[in-house]
Amino acid sequence: MTELAYSLFETALGRAAVVWGPRGITRTFLPEAEDPALRRLLAKAYPDAAETEPEGEIAEAIAGIRSLLSGGRDDLRAAPLDMSGIGAFPARVYEALRLVGPGETVTYGELAARVGAAGEARPVGAILGRNPFPIIVPCHRVLAAGGGVGGFSAPGGVRTKLVMLTAERARTSAAPGLFDGMDLPLAVRPG
Repeated sequence: MTELAYSLFETALGRAAVVWGPRGITRTFLPEAEDPALRRLLAKAYPDAAETEPEGEIAEAIAGIRSLLSGGRDDLRAAPLDMSGIGAFPARVYEALRLVGPGETVTYGELAARVGAAGEARPVGAILGRNPFPIIVPCHRVLAAGGGVGGFSAPGGVRTKLVMLTAERARTSAAPGLFDGMDLPLAVRPG
């Protein structure tokens, strides 16, 4: 039996959650509009985890997530992640992406090249579609070639990605008006 714990917490975009164990964070859940939906996801994925008040590095990671989703510039690179069982190549992709800071973006192709897999944008995209650490491993900061938005497999899809990028005031030289015309919550409109 594993000693997993979780915590639900409010963000500017809804309730989010972090699951952790002795080796670090094992999963993060993007904000959901409704608490019961998030609790169902947690119960299904982690039935033996106990709701716990976070401390230390986990509490710091949660504070950083809250701040980032409210427009802060928090760097979550120090958040401890438990990547056991993830595989060497996905772990390299996740670690490389953690180096892309708030407000910055990278394309799938650029990220592939950074991990020594030039020309492998699609496999990198597939790995990001299975990212167990969204926000901490900022897959929302990865765009399609030419600065297009690309996909996003999280609840809310591309709209969620755009809301998160807007909270970070992200821009790309290829698409300086990336968020123009989007109907986004006032709380996360670029200032």
